[in-house]
Amino acid sequence: MKYLDDDRDIRFNLFEWLDLDAVLKAGPYEEVDRDQLAMVLDECLKVARGSVSACNEAGDRVGARFEDGKVQLPEGFAEAYGDLASGGWISPTADPAFGGMGLPESVGTGISEFIMGANTALGLEILLTRGAAHLIETFGSDELKGTFCERMYSGEWTGTMCLTEAGAGSDLGALTTKAVRQDDGSYLVSGEKIFITSGNHDLTPNIIHAVLARTPGAPAGPKGLSLFVVPKVRVNPDGSLGGPNDVTCAGIEHKLGIHGSPTCSLVFGANGGSQGFLLGQEEQGLAHMFQMMNAARWEVGVQGLSNASAAHQAALAYARERLQGRGPNADKGAGQSLIIEHPDVRRSLLLQSAYVQAMRALVSYTAWCMDMAHVTQGAERDRWQGLVELFTPISKAWCSDWGFRVTEWALQVFGGYGYTMDYPAEQYLRDCKIASIYEGTNGIQALDLVGRKFRMQGGRPVQDLLKLAGEAAGSWTGDPVLGASARQLAEAVKALDAVLTQLPGRENAPLLMLLNAVPILDMLGHVVGGYLLLQQAGLAKQKALALMGERGVDPNDPQAVRALQAGSRDAAFYQNKVQAAIHFSHRGLPLVAAHAVALLSGETAPMDAVF
Repeated sequence: MKYLDDDRDIRFNLFEWLDLDAVLKAGPYEEVDRDQLAMVLDECLKVARGSVSACNEAGDRVGARFEDGKVQLPEGFAEAYGDLASGGWISPTADPAFGGMGLPESVGTGISEFIMGANTALGLEILLTRGAAHLIETFGSDELKGTFCERMYSGEWTGTMCLTEAGAGSDLGALTTKAVRQDDGSYLVSGEKIFITSGNHDLTPNIIHAVLARTPGAPAGPKGLSLFVVPKVRVNPDGSLGGPNDVTCAGIEHKLGIHGSPTCSLVFGANGGSQGFLLGQEEQGLAHMFQMMNAARWEVGVQGLSNASAAHQAALAYARERLQGRGPNADKGAGQSLIIEHPDVRRSLLLQSAYVQAMRALVSYTAWCMDMAHVTQGAERDRWQGLVELFTPISKAWCSDWGFRVTEWALQVFGGYGYTMDYPAEQYLRDCKIASIYEGTNGIQALDLVGRKFRMQGGRPVQDLLKLAGEAAGSWTGDPVLGASARQLAEAVKALDAVLTQLPGRENAPLLMLLNAVPILDMLGHVVGGYLLLQQAGLAKQKALALMGERGVDPNDPQAVRALQAGSRDAAFYQNKVQAAIHFSHRGLPLVAAHAVALLSGETAPMDAVF
């Protein structure tokens, strides 16, 4: 299955829109320059288009198989994983002290999108290995770091996150897996975990599990949890592999999508011999695990974007070659038209593009905020970190929800063929759906947003964000091209502000906030998306005018402008950038006002319904 990427927009975000120099001039990245980052993207894209995408279809059609207690991955996965590991693509943003490239998160966004878009199932392996290694790097002893970090960042071993249990689900406070301290300082871990992504496979000789468990006498609930490193195979003091560590796979799930990614049930300590090592402090496990969970939530947002972008690019390519009916501008007596000439198809394609661009802007800007938090200190660092924490649940939930909708719209472009396995649209749709469910369902992300993120730092991050969006809207209101879009953004900001101001003052405010957390997150996602797209459109408009000046094209001559756009990839890109922002502002942003009408009515019918 050929992977069709949107490399041009990824590079626009990184090299033209974001203030990359503010990151690269700082200490950690002083030796990194733009040319190096461009080369990094080039090399990663080659791998994504090559072996990674080559095995994506087999991953879906054949899938992971569970035989004789072992998981076997489809043909081609081992080769693709080897290419990712040898190229350093598991740890591009990790500390060079442990074998990483030490690159900014801003460029890591593009790398993650390439890999996830080319093969989501394999991309999940990379995501979790990097996250588990970073947990050990942050909270582990020097001995644990020396034993595991470099081997995981290099891809020699992989990693997982083991939270969920059959009786607990999203309620982590109900976990029952136990860990009993031994005389040598290690722990014996016993219990069962379910829905463990890549919990067992044949890619590497060892898998390092990050396991939440409860020690004897620990308090009930989430505050009593501790975090442990539990390898599949025991590791000798010299770093060589020893014997099995009593971690067994009881089976894998049969799923709607991501068939190449084994979702495992794991049993720890069935024979009393599963050795684990405390990570950080006892009874601080959930707090420690949130580092990995928050990073994974942002990357799941990237997954939603990646699936949506790949589906959109496939639909666009199909529309450019599929003949059907006659378009409104077809000459009399002409044959069939390409479906890209039909207005409804064009509407769908631009709406897909607009949402994809909004998602990419959101996750890219969030990554840039991560970098700014990394290179600054004091109050300035707190400001950037506040935005990161605010954007994390929005990135995860908004990009996965609307990413799935984009895959649906893209499938529709294929018509009946989209519903078959002859084209990739249906796989993108199936692979994308899980993104709204795992790493904390989107309902949980919304509750986190309204219950925690709105209150952090005295509410400053969300207040600053609404102020910036409102100021951006005001600055473009008089523009002949973007003025109407700016006014739509201003109305959306006003509607969202009314909800956030009025609902907390209602007598039944706690109920209203819980009942409406999901639409509130959706409102904020649209406002952020509209704000960032307006920024990008303003820049694209300026660059388009500069390009016309360089080529001697009169901006007031429509024929000359069209000729330039037909012959220049950049001119066409900037034109479409502006049109996508306009379309989003008129089709996406009005949803904010619609939500506001519903929420401000105070309607609570779901609580009175009899189910």
